[in-house]
Amino acid sequence: MAESDNIVVETAEKIFADLADPQTINNDKKDSWQAPLWQALSEAGLPLSWVPDDLGGSGASLADGFALLNAAGRFAVAVPLAETMLAGWLLAQAKISSPEGEMTVLPASPRDRITLDADGALSGRARGVPFAKAARHFAVLAHGKDGVSIALVDAGKGRIESGLNVGYDHSDTVTLDKIQPVTIKAVRGVDQTHLMLMGGVARSLQIAGALEAMLDISVRYSNERVAFEKKISKFQAVQHNLARLAGESAAALAAATSAADAIANAKSFDDAVYLEAASAKIRCAEAAEKGGAIAHQVHGAIGFTIEHILHRYSLRALAWRDDFGSESHWAVELGKLVASRGADELWPLVASR
Repeated sequence: MAESDNIVVETAEKIFADLADPQTINNDKKDSWQAPLWQALSEAGLPLSWVPDDLGGSGASLADGFALLNAAGRFAVAVPLAETMLAGWLLAQAKISSPEGEMTVLPASPRDRITLDADGALSGRARGVPFAKAARHFAVLAHGKDGVSIALVDAGKGRIESGLNVGYDHSDTVTLDKIQPVTIKAVRGVDQTHLMLMGGVARSLQIAGALEAMLDISVRYSNERVAFEKKISKFQAVQHNLARLAGESAAALAAATSAADAIANAKSFDDAVYLEAASAKIRCAEAAEKGGAIAHQVHGAIGFTIEHILHRYSLRALAWRDDFGSESHWAVELGKLVASRGADELWPLVASR
């Protein structure tokens, strides 16, 4: 990791440790922690990490931002940090300056589509949009007769139907009905698949971070909990489960960081990037399911209680599986890519990574 990566991650981790301690948040029933945390993140320039200086951002590299998202996952941060970063990245592709405040992206699913009318108005319905209710602006990728455009939209002009994911964070439905954007520009070289891949890798890194935290919490608990006059970490069955959890965490981290590295060093979203990003979302989604179950089994299911912090990680990791395309979606799409290239190209494609 480069020195600049260390600075970004250390800054973020200090803010998270001071203002996003999971146990403190668990005990705060009024969500009074959210405003101070967002203010600190904003003052450090972290939400606009992927926005160049001349467009109002911090000008950090893709690698810096990806490392930041992994750190956010380790704290199960429940603010629209990843969403604002993605929105800033999308707007930057069209050279649109990013405004201050919370943002999110539309659409957030490969099944939904926003259309651009002849008069420049935006219409469409996007489901499962993370933190749409909290956003001040939307970064929208829209399809028109002349191709793809990217727009900045005032969130107050859209119709938002509130929803919650399994982690109890906002996952809303946004409807745009002939909405005139604040700014809109046509782009080339960026499409909805690219946005989904970026979002998928962001979620993969967050899942990997959450699994790291779940492993740490489970190991610590197993060394504290005594049953039959000895620590449960001494029992072979528990040791086996912890080894499996460590394996899932390591696999998720390897897949997610490999995909992030591929995007950070690629000049375009080519087949190699597609393979890495889709594979990461598939593997990390599987790890979220298996790892979360193991962690709760080690805890004897007490992690499901609202007083315990484990559920903050496991439920969010499960919720992140579905954002920007589920593992089943990416498995099908990855299969189509491999089939289109032919049998002789499968091994070279895999071995090259």
